[in-house]
Amino acid sequence: MALLYSLCCVSFSALVIVALYVSPVVSTSRRVLGDYGKLENGFRITLKHVDSSKNLTKWERIQRGIKRGNHRLQRLNAMVLAASGDSAEVQAPIVAGNGEFLMDLSIGTPPNSYSAILDTGSDLIWTQCKPCTQCFDQSTPIFDPQKSSTFTKLSCSSDLCEALPQSTCSDGSCEYLYTYGDYSSTQGVMATETFKFDSVSVPNIGFGCGEDNEGDGFSQGAGLVGLGRGPLSLVSQLKEPKFSYCLTAMDETQKSLLLMGSIASANESLGEMRTTPLIRNPSQPSFYYLSLQGITVGSTRLPIKESTFALEDNGSGGVIIDSGTTITYLEQAAFSVLKKAFILEMKLPVDTLSSTGLDLCFTLPSGSTQVEVPKLVFHFDGADLDLPAENYMIADSSSGVICLAMGGSSGMSIFGNVQQQNMLVVHDLEKETVSFIETQCQNI
Repeated sequence: MALLYSLCCVSFSALVIVALYVSPVVSTSRRVLGDYGKLENGFRITLKHVDSSKNLTKWERIQRGIKRGNHRLQRLNAMVLAASGDSAEVQAPIVAGNGEFLMDLSIGTPPNSYSAILDTGSDLIWTQCKPCTQCFDQSTPIFDPQKSSTFTKLSCSSDLCEALPQSTCSDGSCEYLYTYGDYSSTQGVMATETFKFDSVSVPNIGFGCGEDNEGDGFSQGAGLVGLGRGPLSLVSQLKEPKFSYCLTAMDETQKSLLLMGSIASANESLGEMRTTPLIRNPSQPSFYYLSLQGITVGSTRLPIKESTFALEDNGSGGVIIDSGTTITYLEQAAFSVLKKAFILEMKLPVDTLSSTGLDLCFTLPSGSTQVEVPKLVFHFDGADLDLPAENYMIADSSSGVICLAMGGSSGMSIFGNVQQQNMLVVHDLEKETVSFIETQCQNI
């Protein structure tokens, strides 16, 4: 089966590829999320893409995202090596770190505003704090705990201190070291504070007050907000451990959204919901692992062994869903089969000259206004996800190419954020499920 794409105008069966990117078109099968405002047991936050303020074309943004995604893959590989004991160089437990979206929040009393990187691949909430022995530049004032009336250090016997991968005790206070996969790190004291998200204040949130923060990528924000599955994360510290997000395409005029608490599932009745169970990986407990059972391209289910995506006993392999990785990466054997299927179905010349950063691109026909692309379905356990074409094909009209927004990986596979565009993605830590609802994020 193929989808018909128009390169210049809208038709009933077409999606529009405008300028340098595949742009979504309003579909009659999608429903707009309602305006729920502030709910008693939840809150919502507008997200900004890390490149939204830069003067970049959409194609340049996707290329920057791919480079960051490759960097994140390297971090994940380092984590797998450390967990399996195959790396003698790793001295401290490490986590993924960084992400693609920023959220605005405030900390302390009176509140001190800053932007933080949202990361579904790690747990710790932290920000830079005075006195700083090593801090990177940030656009907002560094938080001074001495000026906040609600700042309280955590004791060494506290549950959150014991949940840290690495901690020490100093004068009865819990001190932490949190190391990321590229050996970036944050180090400081664990404490509780009042955090303000939009107009909603949440007291007694455990966080890291970082006095020694080193590494690449942190300067996009003044810290991180971990949304992983571990006890240190923001979602785990809420009374209702549930969150959802809706991510728009890389367009600075459109905003993505994060919903926390009970509001996260308030939109479940607005469209068809596809739910798949989460899998636990004891060696990587923060990640959201899914069971991917197969992939269909066009009308053909690809000849990929289900074991290709299986989580191994040593913690390697498996498939995670991640908002902090731009494109989807599949285990190399599966990606090779996928590439062959797309080459067969696209019926266009494979482009080998353009430097796009993507593994598979095709030359657009000169003067053509429409291109057929095959359907793409991910078969998760209990949830067949039939992706809109703009979620896996991108075009660069200036280079005359259209590319598959996916790549190959060694071991772990990642379901990236481009493939999650314009979906409400609900993470329920109590039910241990992830659900998908197609919608239009920009109209929330």
